[in-house]
Amino acid sequence: MEVRLGQDRVPLPLRLLRAALRRLNLFLTRRYWAKKAALHPMPLPVRGPAFAEAEASLRRVQPGSPGAKAYLDNHITRLARTVELIPPACSSRRALELGCYMQITPLLASLRGYSEIRGAHFGPLGQTERKITEVSGVPFECLVDSFDVERDPFPYPDSHFELVLACELIEHMIFDPMHLLLECRRVLEEGGRLLLTTPNVASLTSVWRALHGYGNPQIFYQYSRPVPGRPLEIQHVREYTAYEVRDALRAAGFEIEFLFTEPIDKFAEHLPMWNFLEEQGFNTAFRGEQIYCVAVKRSSLPVERYPLFLYYAE
Repeated sequence: MEVRLGQDRVPLPLRLLRAALRRLNLFLTRRYWAKKAALHPMPLPVRGPAFAEAEASLRRVQPGSPGAKAYLDNHITRLARTVELIPPACSSRRALELGCYMQITPLLASLRGYSEIRGAHFGPLGQTERKITEVSGVPFECLVDSFDVERDPFPYPDSHFELVLACELIEHMIFDPMHLLLECRRVLEEGGRLLLTTPNVASLTSVWRALHGYGNPQIFYQYSRPVPGRPLEIQHVREYTAYEVRDALRAAGFEIEFLFTEPIDKFAEHLPMWNFLEEQGFNTAFRGEQIYCVAVKRSSLPVERYPLFLYYAE
C-alpha cells in the first residue's frame, strides 16, 4: 500500500516508522523539559485567603441544571480568581455582569457588598428576564437584560455602574469588540472598574501546540455540537494575548490596574515550556492560559475607536 503526498510515494512501513519516531521524540522532549522545570520552575501566582473564601462560596451556589453544575465544577478555579479580583463596593454600589450565568452573580452582593446587580445576556434588545438561584438555600434574584454587546447600545444610562464584569466574552466577538469596551466605559462611573477575563493565545500551551504543529494554538477551538431546539452558540472567534488586552483597553480609554495570566490546571503538562522560552531568549511574561485584567475608567484618557492591531485600515 502506498500513499501519495505531493509528488512522493511513501510506503506504509515508512509512514508507521515516522509516526513512531514522532511519538518517541514527543515523549523524550516532554521528559527533558519536565526535568528542567523541576530544577527551575515557572513562578506561579499566589492564592491567598480571599481566593479560598471565593472558592468556598462558589461551592455553595446551587446551579439550576446538571450542565450548569458541570461548568461550575470545571471552571471553579477561574471563577474563584475572578471573584477574588472584584473590588468591594464603595460608591454607587451598582454592578453589571455581562454574559451572566448566575454563578459569580450572587457573590457580588454577599462577598463584595453590591446592592444593585444587573445581568446581561445575548438576545433581542429590550427583553428582560428575572433569574433566581440559591446560595446555601438562600434565594438570590437578578434581572438579566438581553442585547448584543457588539452592536446594540447597552440599555443603561451613562456613568451608572461602579463595576462591569466582562468575563470570557471578548473572544466570542464577531464584528466589533471595541463597541463592547466603549459601551462598558460609557456605563461606568468615573473611576469605575471593568474586570475582563479571556483565554491567552500566547500561553505555554499555545506555544507547545504551534511548535509541534498538530494542534490549534487557540486554547479553546472546538465547535459545539448542534442540538435541536438549543440556540446556536458563537465559539471562540479570536483569542487575545495579554498585551493585546492591555492595548485594547487603553484604546478604549481605560487605565490598567491589574494585568496577569495564570495557568489552567488541566494544561499543567505544558508548564515546562517556560524553561524552553527562557533558555532560548524569548519573552516569558504573560504565559499562563488565562488572562485577568482590571481596568479603571478615566475620562481624561484619549479613545482610539479602531486600533490598527484589531481592525484593518479601509
